[in-house]
Amino acid sequence: MFSKILIANRGEIACRVIKTAKRMGIATVAVYSDADRDALHVEMADEAVHIGAAPAAESYLQIDKIIAACKQTGAQAVHPGYGFLSEREAFAKALKENGIVFIGPNPGAIAAMGDKIESKKAAAAAEVSTVPGYLGVIENPEHAVKIADEIGYPVMIKASAGGGGKGMRIAHSAGEVAEGFARAKSEAASSFGDDRVFVEKFIVDPRHIEIQVLGDKHGNVIYLGERECSIQRRNQKVLEEAPSPLLDEATRRKMGEQAVALAKAVNYDSAGTVEFVAGQDRSFYFLEMNTRLQVEHPVTEMITGIDLVEQMIRVAYGEKLGIGQADVKLNGWAVESRVYAEDPTRNFLPSTGRLVTYRPPSEGPDGDATVRNDTGVFEGGEISIYYDPMIAKLVTHAPTREAAIKAQSRALDAFAIDGIRHNIPFVAAVMQHPRWISGNLSTGFIAEEFPEGFSLPQPEGEIALRMAAIAIACDHRLNSRKRHVSAQMEGWRKVEFERTRIVSLGGERFEGEATEQGGAVTIAFPERSLTVASDWRPGEPVWRGTIDGVSIAAQVRPILNGVALGHAGAYANAHVYTPREAELAALMPEKVAADTGKFLLCPMPGLVKALLVAVGQEVKAGEPLAMVEAMKMENVLRAEKDVTIAKILAKEGDSLAVDAVIMEFA
Repeated sequence: MFSKILIANRGEIACRVIKTAKRMGIATVAVYSDADRDALHVEMADEAVHIGAAPAAESYLQIDKIIAACKQTGAQAVHPGYGFLSEREAFAKALKENGIVFIGPNPGAIAAMGDKIESKKAAAAAEVSTVPGYLGVIENPEHAVKIADEIGYPVMIKASAGGGGKGMRIAHSAGEVAEGFARAKSEAASSFGDDRVFVEKFIVDPRHIEIQVLGDKHGNVIYLGERECSIQRRNQKVLEEAPSPLLDEATRRKMGEQAVALAKAVNYDSAGTVEFVAGQDRSFYFLEMNTRLQVEHPVTEMITGIDLVEQMIRVAYGEKLGIGQADVKLNGWAVESRVYAEDPTRNFLPSTGRLVTYRPPSEGPDGDATVRNDTGVFEGGEISIYYDPMIAKLVTHAPTREAAIKAQSRALDAFAIDGIRHNIPFVAAVMQHPRWISGNLSTGFIAEEFPEGFSLPQPEGEIALRMAAIAIACDHRLNSRKRHVSAQMEGWRKVEFERTRIVSLGGERFEGEATEQGGAVTIAFPERSLTVASDWRPGEPVWRGTIDGVSIAAQVRPILNGVALGHAGAYANAHVYTPREAELAALMPEKVAADTGKFLLCPMPGLVKALLVAVGQEVKAGEPLAMVEAMKMENVLRAEKDVTIAKILAKEGDSLAVDAVIMEFA
């Protein structure tokens, strides 16, 4: 077995590989850019080598620097993780030429399957059902429009060398094809160093289902079940689960056998994923093959008990697979939420900055479920503008899908992040969504269920009552502390706090009377009483405890006269008053937000790539105004109404903070 390996990646996946390598007794080498000097993967590895400036093109995409780091440290093999160089045939070849083992498939398999155009040709040759499309390279927008017209709309414009939703656009008209072609080529060039794109038919109401395959260098290939990855936005997966609620055993076997046949046709010899687009009738078409470890691999590991990173290392060393197809058993259900640094209330735009608070839920058993959190960050660290905005992957595993979803919801409630915007409120809301719970999914789920964008759900019914009880319990705990503050003046009578509390929560009013007994607080509401028990202390960002014996968690942040709460996908400020305070609070005028309608504000920290209008120009609603790049994505900012440009306050190349004014309208 290898004695030392280098991980040619960063963040969560680098940390993930290091954990398995250490368990196997293999020493690890990390590489890092200027931006990652203090990163978690650097701290976890046995050695670390600096490889360049912050932009990936100057560090993590530099093959020569990775090879030099291997020679400098004596690393015998390289695990590429996902993204960056993981699907570059040239990288695998360069390592081989320098006597270094690539922990991934052979260069021939990468060439055949890693390139989306070539993989579709190979799939067609292997008689695998493929989506209608044009498999040649498209040179210009006019050519793209002609092809799209012939295929029929809608179409998907996709980077040949890419993945992770980068360099991908859906177009419903010729105009959208022309614009999408330019954006896809630009993103593909900046993210992968390869600007080739192709066009294929976009299947309406599809599901995204993928098969995990695992092969060795002795001709053995098996499949490890499927993953459902249909919950996506901007073609980027957000939630994954295994197995899929759509498939039956016959369809699973058929998809798995096709995936294995395709892998064997190209002599595939590592972990890889064959992706399919599936209809609601369980029909399916080959989409692409990712010749690397997938981001969502943990859900497969949880239901099979197989460590995919370990298998990749053993296969790369030359070992035969120790498991056959008959040995693969699917146990229970796993759900994964990708926790991103983005603002779901601003159309999921990226967010960067320091993680002032980062406290994930505890890993390990949670009743009949198990919690796993794969991450590459730490409290006090920074989310950089240079790389993918993923913070963590939160995974729960349980005997049933319902139990796994409930465990995921509890874990999200217990996940505290401050300092940046993040998507936990969104994924927590999805966990409560009836359509998600029913398993009636498609890749259009987010667009269909949140057509006006996402806003923080207000608490209702049982959830609202629970949150009111938590607010009163927190206020009761704060009052208890006040009783024990030292050096208080003694009055002529003992200070007593009012037992009746009135909670203003999400537009509703709850009145309850709190009574403490045996360490628990019973709160009598008009409709019923709730008994609340917790060891929560003021200042802790997560409230953990029981309500009527049921374990729950909630996000808690102090505000004036109360707490801001988040629980079960609902969020609201809970103002807690005595009856007299409530009377006075009702007389206070509400603060009106400033009108920003005359300004174009930068919706995220980013780089101004282009200003698309001039002072004095009249612009119609929907027309582009500027383009801002953040976290490898180009975001076109459009006019929300008909306006005239009065002033332009930024210039191309400027790095702007969130809400910085780009231009002013007349």
